[in-house]
Amino acid sequence: MGIIHRYILKEISLPFLMILCVLTFVLLMGRILQLMDLMVNKGVGIIDVAMLILYMIPSFLVFTIPISLLISILIGLGRLSGDNEITIFKASGISIYKLIQPIAIASLIAFILTAFTSLFLVPQGNQRTRNVLFTIAQKKASIGIKEKIFNDDFRGILLYAEKIPSEGNYMEGVIVSDNRLGEDPSTIIAKRAYLVSDDRSMTVTLRLENGSTHMVSGDYKNYRKMDFRFYDINLNIESPLNEAQRVRIKKPSEMTVLELIENIKKQKTGDLSYREMAIELNKKLTIPISCIVFGIIGIPLGIKPSRSVKSRGFVIGIFTVLIYYLAQITGDALVETGKLPVFIGTWAPNMLFGIVGAYLLVRSADEKPLTVRLPDSLKSLFHKNQ
Repeated sequence: MGIIHRYILKEISLPFLMILCVLTFVLLMGRILQLMDLMVNKGVGIIDVAMLILYMIPSFLVFTIPISLLISILIGLGRLSGDNEITIFKASGISIYKLIQPIAIASLIAFILTAFTSLFLVPQGNQRTRNVLFTIAQKKASIGIKEKIFNDDFRGILLYAEKIPSEGNYMEGVIVSDNRLGEDPSTIIAKRAYLVSDDRSMTVTLRLENGSTHMVSGDYKNYRKMDFRFYDINLNIESPLNEAQRVRIKKPSEMTVLELIENIKKQKTGDLSYREMAIELNKKLTIPISCIVFGIIGIPLGIKPSRSVKSRGFVIGIFTVLIYYLAQITGDALVETGKLPVFIGTWAPNMLFGIVGAYLLVRSADEKPLTVRLPDSLKSLFHKNQ
């Protein structure tokens, strides 16, 4: 049995690694264009882009590991079944239950990897992604501003500096056109300006000194002037990935399990923020458990004989995954709207697929067809209605 178990593990491990790399790369391709825009048009260095890619990968792995496990089980067992090796095992007195051990080992390894990624790597990756984006915003604000050049890298703001000393710590002779209010744009003139960054609130602020604001109404009938000693403007860096750096508090996806539990206790039961954090907390557990569920349901679906082994296994795997994640998204949506309790909405897909997988596994081990035939009475009734 040890040789057979290693043989089955080998049949599963090679497709698993290939599918994992391909699926992760496909998901990453959705961000490649945005990352290339940061490099080409925004002047972001390749090291920063590489760090962003590295920190994004864990959020992809929590989905690609379970999917790769299911498809690799279907392909591996499908190949054994297509070459009649499963039939030989049965003829040798080896039942389906004895072949579960290597699948269980593979599912357990995938569960551990997904749990570690979901509980530790994903929150750290999301948090560090936001930190890198904020660092990029700081660099863009400080490096991108040149003297005697109008700078429009900030949303709704046009900035001009007459002089920037060699040390680059401040600007002199600053003119700012602020169009963020839309109807009543203002012009700000200041003798000196500094860039102030706050790592805690993830903001970059332009602090103006000794100047005045000038505002003209839309009908050009009213004019207002205000002198100031200090005046702060929050800069918003134009970037396709700057959503994270504008958030001043941690998102639920950036929190660890302990942080989620602590924040859930502070929320009122039934509030939207409470439900969002509760969903995220349960997802950190349900997604790793899906590896065990996919391992159970993959055995009976994989050992069904078929000539087109790889294509059949891939199609069935993708179809099963689509149904599973569609059920998960539906459950999360019902929980967010308050129509389902958190536990039922988040755990229902695993419970449903686990029960179906166990049922199919028992039928497969008993040499029964996976599909249930309708009684003749129901068939005749169905034909009469047609």
